[in-house]
Amino acid sequence: MGLSKTLRKAALAQGYWLERATPTEELRRLIAALRPIHSDHELIRCGSNGDGGYLIPNDLVGVTACFSPGVKDSVAFELDMAKRGIPSFMIDYSIEKLPQTHPMFDFERRFVGAHDIDPFISLDSWVARKQPDGSDLVLQMDVEGYEYETFFTASPVMLEKFRIMVVEFHGLDRLFNPGFFQIARLTFDKLLSRFDVVHLHPNNCRQPVGRGDIQIPPVMEFTFLRKDRVSTRQPTSQFPHPLDAANKAKVADLVLPAIWRGRT
Repeated sequence: MGLSKTLRKAALAQGYWLERATPTEELRRLIAALRPIHSDHELIRCGSNGDGGYLIPNDLVGVTACFSPGVKDSVAFELDMAKRGIPSFMIDYSIEKLPQTHPMFDFERRFVGAHDIDPFISLDSWVARKQPDGSDLVLQMDVEGYEYETFFTASPVMLEKFRIMVVEFHGLDRLFNPGFFQIARLTFDKLLSRFDVVHLHPNNCRQPVGRGDIQIPPVMEFTFLRKDRVSTRQPTSQFPHPLDAANKAKVADLVLPAIWRGRT
């Protein structure tokens, strides 16, 4: 997965690229900022009991729509949204049609990305076209690496429309590379200024990559809750969560490495 020209320019402008390894202390600070907290809302599982299922806060009252870029072969999460009366807008250029239809589903063959250049559409343009009012939304994103440029170019006003976001981040093992680290750090800083991480689950499709005690799962599911929905913040102590399930069947689920749990 290569970085787009937009992200390459951003990394170069910050003075980072391939000349050296990411300093250990910078890695530790970023990981510490991403450790999940326990909020006022219990976590529930939406979607399948495996890949396509995610843990989100039980804070859906008043949410008017779900946006799901990256569909592939599962709409289990969106079906759970529909059961709660929440319609889903979905895009994925890699498939011709949804694996299952529903009256509350809206689908387009597009990729989400940094710009409105066919077949790509920015998150801002998509949300403005489908849900222009000020109501709260859910985002469920699995776009195989395009999440960085999608968030990097998204406007703060649009991001704050989302009450809950569950995002699969890819290529996290490249945090050891200073160019990629800078892009990821800027992306996460943007999100953390508006959201708390309330759940982390490593995808067992690949084993963690490490440098000493810094162990990084290459693919992880992050659940974010907008800060105005959180009144108490406590460190999470339960790992794994009882509702966690392995993404890849017949392979043992991964336990979140100790450094992500605040333990070394």
